[in-house]
Amino acid sequence: MEAFNESSPFNFSLPHNFGKRPTDRALSVILVIMLLTIMLSLGCTMEFSKIKAHFWRPKGLAVALVAQFGIMPLTAFGLGKFFQLTNVEALAILICGCSPGGNLSNIFTLAIKGDMNLSIVMTTCSTFFALGMMPLLLYLYSRGIYDGSLKDKVPYGGIMISLILILIPCTTGIILKSKRPQYVRYVTKGGIILLLLCSVAVVVLSALNVGKSILFVMTPHLLATSSLMPFIGFLLGYLLSALFCLNGRCKRTVSMETGCQNIQLCSTILNVTFPPEVIGPLFFFPLLYMIFQAGEGLLLIAIFRCYEKFKPSRDNTKMTYKVDATEETLSTALGNGTYKGEECNVGFTSASPKDLDSGQKATEQLNVAN
Repeated sequence: MEAFNESSPFNFSLPHNFGKRPTDRALSVILVIMLLTIMLSLGCTMEFSKIKAHFWRPKGLAVALVAQFGIMPLTAFGLGKFFQLTNVEALAILICGCSPGGNLSNIFTLAIKGDMNLSIVMTTCSTFFALGMMPLLLYLYSRGIYDGSLKDKVPYGGIMISLILILIPCTTGIILKSKRPQYVRYVTKGGIILLLLCSVAVVVLSALNVGKSILFVMTPHLLATSSLMPFIGFLLGYLLSALFCLNGRCKRTVSMETGCQNIQLCSTILNVTFPPEVIGPLFFFPLLYMIFQAGEGLLLIAIFRCYEKFKPSRDNTKMTYKVDATEETLSTALGNGTYKGEECNVGFTSASPKDLDSGQKATEQLNVAN
């Protein structure tokens, strides 16, 4: 085990038999069930043709990958420097920033009415590219923080398992939608019910497993860092996609995918790399980040939903009326030269042929009278 520069071990120990207790195993099983349920339900909202379109025109996908592998690692590194964190704290935050592909982003994308096809493609591609990008990013940003090499600490097997858990249920959902669309409604409703039940179980088991240990990581600097990281990710992801002129749905999708990190992957790297006496309570930093990214994501969704609810509808801002024969006659007499309504800031419908004939007759009568 290589030593940190200018860092000292923590007088901290994890709860007894942590990770091997029945509640820990039950939590792991429930999380897998949740992931399979989520991916199956989300797969039922996707289409092969739209997924293919994102690969043939990968502008949105390219912007998203740049945001995930460019913005978040740099943000984590910059926050560590800004708050002058210790080396071990900065490294824990950096590992979190270099762990893209969180599945929470898929749920948020669905809730904020983003592009689900792009979201799943992004999650799959970012998880795949993490096999090569994570070692590179950790090598580049950890120099001066960690004396050893982190490239051998990346859990390649865990990443491959994550890919399988994403691709198989998603593909099943897509096939189900294309072949048996009448069953999609039942699958999604059942998935929502199962997801709610599993969420309650996860909250209860997490509280039992972690207990008061997470309080050790709630220092002012770490609280500020864990709250700013997802916010900066959401914001810069949206701005970057707006810079490249993506549509509204894609912009919201890139924003959610950028701000949400793979907390499970980050926890695995911290657990494999450092013993408790070195990493100390920072082992729970990914959990703290997850709390803030979930809270901020739900807040953004609520703001978007309220905006959609109260914004004036385009249809309500348009006035439609039909020009009658008298107005047509006056228009002709004044030399306007048209029998159709003119489109400005409000909508018009053109006059019917019957009205036009009436207008023409009235015009001829005026000409005879003159």
